[in-house]
Amino acid sequence: MRISKYLGWRVRLGILLVLISIILYGVNFAIFHDSRDLFFYLAIDIAFLPIEVLFVVLVIESAISERDKTILLEKLNMVIGTFFSEVGIQLVKNISEFDSKVENIRKNLIVSDEWSRAHFIDASRQIRNYNYRLSIIDNEKSIEFLEYLKHFLIDKRRFLLVLLENPSLLEHETFTELLRAVFHLTEELEQRNDLKVLPRADYEHLELDIERAYKLLINEWLQYMEYLMIEYPYLFSLAIRTNPFDPNAKVEIED
Repeated sequence: MRISKYLGWRVRLGILLVLISIILYGVNFAIFHDSRDLFFYLAIDIAFLPIEVLFVVLVIESAISERDKTILLEKLNMVIGTFFSEVGIQLVKNISEFDSKVENIRKNLIVSDEWSRAHFIDASRQIRNYNYRLSIIDNEKSIEFLEYLKHFLIDKRRFLLVLLENPSLLEHETFTELLRAVFHLTEELEQRNDLKVLPRADYEHLELDIERAYKLLINEWLQYMEYLMIEYPYLFSLAIRTNPFDPNAKVEIED
């Protein structure tokens, strides 16, 4: 079996380049018969080698790394967009109905095409300081909502598992945390056979799990909206017209 099969392409390329260099130096000596100049320029080339290595490492490597980060960010936001299309928007819309103080932050979440970077910074600050308190317990629709949420999330389990298995998500800590919160809520609801006969303390526990997911959903959704505004105006337009916090949002475009 040939030795080349055991060598990586980088090793083979390195050996080839060294051989080419030796041949070229040999041709140079054969034509000019001047070993002094030959070794003089060879020494200069070797002297500059550390600087060339430094240039490759600091400049070229940095450029490649930045390009890789850009590509990774693009893929991550595609995943985030898919999540909100399949799960996130519906979750936010349904959970927000049990947020009795949602009017306090609604104005910070009705994004428009007139928003700038400063609007998103201010909205993010307001969202971080918001006291998330849902009123699911004692609500006449609580059981119906919990049962709907249970079936909805179980139905999306496979989709959520595929997202969690994506290694690229390790680079996006906040979105990974959101997925874990949603998946944990799914497991909590699935483990309860009858949501109609739970102790009050258990309802309170579920409410806290929903609040955790709700908070993370809103923060991630706002960041994603800013990304769409900058990178994909046409997707941003649709996101505005399907904003779960805007009671007047309509997907149809009117004159």
